[in-house]
Amino acid sequence: MPKLLIVDDEEALCYSFRRVLCAEGTYEVHTAGTAAEGWELLQTEGADVVVLDLQLPDRSGLELFHDLRARDPHCPVIFMTAHGTADTAIEAMKHGAFDYQVKPVDLEHFMQILERAFEAARLMRVPALLPPDREGDRIIAASRVMQEMCKTIGRLAPQDVNVLICGESGVGKELVARALYQHSNRADKPFLAINCAAIPETLLESELFGHEKGAFTGADRRRIGKFEQCDEGTLFLDEIGDMPLSLQAKMLRVLQDQRFERLGGRETIQTHVRILAATNQNLPRLVEEGRFRGDLYYRLNPVKIDVPPLRLRQGDLDELAHDFLFRYAREMGTEVQGFAPETLELLRQYSWPGNVRELQGVIRQALLAGRSHVLVSEFLPENLRRPPAAQATPADEAATINAGLEALAASLLRKGGADLYDQAIAALDRVFLPCVLRHVGNHQTRACEQLGLSRPTLRQKLRSLDLTIASAVVENATDEDFGNEPA
Repeated sequence: MPKLLIVDDEEALCYSFRRVLCAEGTYEVHTAGTAAEGWELLQTEGADVVVLDLQLPDRSGLELFHDLRARDPHCPVIFMTAHGTADTAIEAMKHGAFDYQVKPVDLEHFMQILERAFEAARLMRVPALLPPDREGDRIIAASRVMQEMCKTIGRLAPQDVNVLICGESGVGKELVARALYQHSNRADKPFLAINCAAIPETLLESELFGHEKGAFTGADRRRIGKFEQCDEGTLFLDEIGDMPLSLQAKMLRVLQDQRFERLGGRETIQTHVRILAATNQNLPRLVEEGRFRGDLYYRLNPVKIDVPPLRLRQGDLDELAHDFLFRYAREMGTEVQGFAPETLELLRQYSWPGNVRELQGVIRQALLAGRSHVLVSEFLPENLRRPPAAQATPADEAATINAGLEALAASLLRKGGADLYDQAIAALDRVFLPCVLRHVGNHQTRACEQLGLSRPTLRQKLRSLDLTIASAVVENATDEDFGNEPA
């Protein structure tokens, strides 16, 4: 379980955080009232993320922060500060702190920052591209096409160049980015990731470049953006094809001369960040359609890695399936020891439109449904158990989807109203979100990965539909679904 250390001399605040976060069951929480106690806990218990008050009884939080950075540069630190010391926290962010919060802390907003911090810690800590006898997220490379890709990673990782990572959704572009980072000369510096499709356009510029106080409504303090915070490190821009055109010109300037201004500011800031960008879209087509700047594409494109889809990775599927089976069986505490021959054959015959991510979800779902030492075919999803000839073609599936959407549109048009788009999205969410949750065995983190949403966003969407995580699954479940263990 991820470990959180809170160092703050306000006992009531520590108690509140401990009570809320432990109730979530997501984190192991330790608290300390002094810098000395915090340092001792770091030595004995360790921490994946540290929340640190700037004003401590025995020592300044900033001094403890510098000691922590020297000991573990991969540990994200979130500062909590009173209004009078906000400038100090901003300076700390320039030296690598993850974020800062002004007291009193908004708990919901703090939880979102905390989730991003743990995600950053995972990206930096969990090794990628490892040999089979070590723990981590391995890039399985039995197939020739994957062996060539790994050679490319090996050549590019130590070179201080920006890299464009292309591939279908679910192929493992983040894993490639982590391998490039962890085998680079910047591996001891920060690695931060931003999903350009998951952040509203109005907030993305501030998230990347920061803003000055008063830059827009609600900007009550200066914010340091990811480019400034990640100086000398690596920034992973996922789904860069969804970046708004209005930001692409500013991105181009950063790529060209590593200079930018905060939103609402006049000061030109120099940075030195390596960019790893990923997309599942056809960027040349977006350039032709005027939805992506040609000069930005040509700046990104010279150094590119194409991640092949699972259907083209002949020889990788068996090893991937076994790797996921044994890993998830350990996590779930099950005694499954392998696949029945007919189960493996069905996995080989399937086309895997969702690629490796879909395979992960299928293995998890089968383990949740399984009740024996061998994973037999009856525990696979129904669409995998059909003979290949009976499986719908992409054209058939598209026709079915279009027919359903047309029926929805016709129904809404008959009802009328001025918010038809919102009604359509809500109707889609009401069906689609529970389906995804059931597909991943009600595992919230996996659901968020497949949806491309943060956990708070998923919860907000479910709340707007008067659903909880559990009721969303149960509402549309069959009798077989009730064995799923809640996340």
